Amino acid sequence: MKKNIHPDYHIVNVQMTNGTVFQTRTVWGKEGDTLTLDIDPTVHPAWIGGRGGMLDAGGQVARFNKRFGGLTLGKK
Repeated sequence: MKKNIHPDYHIVNVQMTNGTVFQTRTVWGKEGDTLTLDIDPTVHPAWIGGRGGMLDAGGQVARFNKRFGGLTLGKK
């Protein structure tokens, strides 16, 4: 490895939204800094399996099928 071209890789604290803290190695910040997360796996719908009101269940698909359900690509 070439010398003096790589960023400093060090330990920082990561604080999750529920207050828990863990340590990880990163190039972000300085040694001992705390990275406070606004969104993390304990609250984000993508990780907890909920939709959180972002999309209606089945509404988009039903609307598409109602609008384009009779179309065919083959010859009759």
